[in-house]
Amino acid sequence: MGSEPPLSPQVVEEGADEEDEELSGAEDADLRTSSGRGSLLTRRGITLRVLLKDSLVEPGDGVLSIHYLGKKFVGDLLNDGKIRWVETGQIFNSPSAWATHCKRLVNPAKKSGCGWASVRYRGQKLVQYKTTWLHKYQPSADMSLISEGEDDEMGDDDEEEGKTAMPVEDKNKKSKPELHDISLMQRRERDRVPIRYCTLGTRDATRDPHTLVELSAFSAINRFQPFNVAVSSNVLLLMDFHCHLTTSEVVGYLGGRWDTNTQLLTVLRAFPCRTRLADKDAAPAVEEEICQNLFMRGLSLVGWYHSHPRGPALPSLQDIDSQMDHQLRLQGSSNGFQPCLGIICGPYYHGNQGVASTITPFWVVPPPEQRPNDYGIPVAVEVTYVQDNFLTTDVLNEMMLLVEFYRSAPDLVQFSQMWSPNTSILDKIKASLCGHAPKDQAYAQILEHVYNQLCNTQ
Repeated sequence: MGSEPPLSPQVVEEGADEEDEELSGAEDADLRTSSGRGSLLTRRGITLRVLLKDSLVEPGDGVLSIHYLGKKFVGDLLNDGKIRWVETGQIFNSPSAWATHCKRLVNPAKKSGCGWASVRYRGQKLVQYKTTWLHKYQPSADMSLISEGEDDEMGDDDEEEGKTAMPVEDKNKKSKPELHDISLMQRRERDRVPIRYCTLGTRDATRDPHTLVELSAFSAINRFQPFNVAVSSNVLLLMDFHCHLTTSEVVGYLGGRWDTNTQLLTVLRAFPCRTRLADKDAAPAVEEEICQNLFMRGLSLVGWYHSHPRGPALPSLQDIDSQMDHQLRLQGSSNGFQPCLGIICGPYYHGNQGVASTITPFWVVPPPEQRPNDYGIPVAVEVTYVQDNFLTTDVLNEMMLLVEFYRSAPDLVQFSQMWSPNTSILDKIKASLCGHAPKDQAYAQILEHVYNQLCNTQ
């Protein structure tokens, strides 16, 4: 899900000031016909078109890749030497342009892409194909022609790309690259003690991915929150209700709007996933339904939520990687920056204050470039909660659909059981939802019908 890619491929020319910018077709042709292979071809003159023409590489889908700070980007090599990013369909004129664009999505402070040292063709760096070309067609060439400016590139990128504790392929299996994949992940819920981010250190494949991590403040990492967030009370009410229904973890998505002028992310609607966590067959249909609902309401995907039923509402290492993936995916779906908000709801954690669920909005800051093998930094997001005027029919209908979906579930919460000596679980739910009440007090009578349906499930 996310913003639709452009109907026609968009050509991106970031990084055009770098040395390895591709020459135009005319320049390339002129250079090759005038000099031939007997004359030295400058480093800048060796382009993807040259490699294609001399059959050192071949066009193909998914043959190009970039690995950067734990993230993988895949591209198609086109017949004309341009690169099409698989994720969005965007067209890039050169390895430099593509690498710069992708790296800035992960790390906005990145100034250049070091394209030939960063982009791999079938697993091997493109700069090595450039070297092969020179050895084959200009064996007497001064090899400084190919190393010109590339020593720095490779020194920078080798550390960024390689030597991760967990192989990229294995990590991608554990992460959730597609939105519906979140709802397929099984998490073990137990009373876990969160750790501080500073104690994590470098990624460790043996570390429990369910380890909880305390949130940092933007100010603690010398950053400002790069966007403002406003969340509708109806979003919180539906999300909180969904998370209370089952002892298993639940997942949903957030719809809203992103205003680039005011840098305000407005979350207007929650879309619960009515599917079991391990039901891989049902997940795509549920996601498609949510996509259609977003489209019909003129909303964009702006985030996701999930529950930690009995644990603290803090992100696990797995959640951190998932959030980073979603941030990257939403940013990659348009030319400009678009944030992706993550929310964790902890309904039945006995460490909560009072009966209300703990609701934690968070975001992930990429690790410093000099420490590419570190985990992303989970940070608390300051949010303005906006009280809706009334409970909408949409929300009420969604609540009833959730009741029906979980009616016969083995992990349905027993609402008549006691949460505390003086409070039943049903009373706890009512009290928690009261914290998200709309201005119209008639909502209480409306919700009584929902509560009666809950009691009828048992």
